[in-house]
Amino acid sequence: MAIKFQYNKTALNNLQKQLKTRLKALPTLQNKESALRLEVRKAKEKSESLIRELDEAEKRYDYLAPLWNEFERDLVTITDVELKTVKVAGVKCPELGEITYEIRPFNTFVKPAWYMDGVAILKELSRLGIESEVYMEKRRILDYQRKKTTQKVNLYEKVQIPGYQEAIRKIKRYMEDEENLSKASSKIVKGRHAAEEAMEEEQGDD
Repeated sequence: MAIKFQYNKTALNNLQKQLKTRLKALPTLQNKESALRLEVRKAKEKSESLIRELDEAEKRYDYLAPLWNEFERDLVTITDVELKTVKVAGVKCPELGEITYEIRPFNTFVKPAWYMDGVAILKELSRLGIESEVYMEKRRILDYQRKKTTQKVNLYEKVQIPGYQEAIRKIKRYMEDEENLSKASSKIVKGRHAAEEAMEEEQGDD
């Protein structure tokens, strides 16, 4: 990144402030990137774990497959899914709260004995499915923020900080050269004045 600057004290002070700000912010950004990377991995593992649990639960209840035809499809419905917002490594993420079900009344004396078990099974399967989806979304949000943070770390570390350091070096070198040139010029001028004064004194003696 080409940093625009002028060869003067004001520009030097400004660049030094910009550099100081980035050097101070860099460790915080690096820590945030590490924390987000860890949280992305945890969300991924949790989502995959819930999907495995769901698959295992479905296999566990395979023996009930022939009976599901007797089960009333609209007996259990989800009326509300509570999603909370939590902060993870400074990023707002969804977290599953309560799932509200509506169970249509049925006569336990008329319906098969396993109907109550069927209701509990449907609740368990739906909770696992919804929670895995929430963790997938959490992972997506965290990974997006991690990528943005990584980009900022790279920008500071590889582009801006070296760019400001180089610009500061150039201005300092220029100002030193100017100062040395000014001193040299001053010496030459003083030497000329001294020579002129010496000549005037010699002429005055004549």
